[in-house]
Amino acid sequence: MYDRFAAARYARKWALSRNVDYYDFSMLGGDCTNFASQCIFAGSGAMNFTPVTGWYYINLNNRTPSWTGVGELYDFLINNSGAGPKAVEVTLGEIQTGDIIQLRFPGMKTFSHSPVVLSPGLGIPETILVAAHTNDALDRALNTYLYAELRPLHIL
Repeated sequence: MYDRFAAARYARKWALSRNVDYYDFSMLGGDCTNFASQCIFAGSGAMNFTPVTGWYYINLNNRTPSWTGVGELYDFLINNSGAGPKAVEVTLGEIQTGDIIQLRFPGMKTFSHSPVVLSPGLGIPETILVAAHTNDALDRALNTYLYAELRPLHIL
C-alpha cells in the first residue's frame, strides 16, 4: 500500500538538499526523476529488481534507467505488473499528495521533469504545490512552470 504522506514528508525533507544515500544527478542531465523515485520509494517501500526494465537504485552504477529517466519512470509505473509501485495517468483534478506530474517544456519533444505533488489544492495548476530537484523547489505552484504539456501520474 502506498503511503502518500510518507512520500510527501520525504519530499519536504529533501527538496532543498540531497540525501547522501543517493547520487546527485544534477550535473548528469538532472536530478528530478531521481528525487521523484526516492519519494515514491519512501511511500512504497518496495523496489523492482528486474534487470533493465525494473525500478531500483543500489548505487550510481547499479540502478535501472527508470530510477532516473523521466520517460523510463513513466513506462515502468504505467506498465509494471510485478513488485514495486504502479501508476495510472489521471486528470489534474484526480491527483493526490505523493503523486507525480511530469512536464514537457515548450520546444521539447519529450517529457523532461517529474515534480512530486505535496498538495493537490483544488486540482488546478494555481493551487497544486510540488517539490522538485535540479531547480530545487518546495511548495512551488504548478502554474509557475512554463510547460507545454503535463502528465499527472496517480501512484496506486
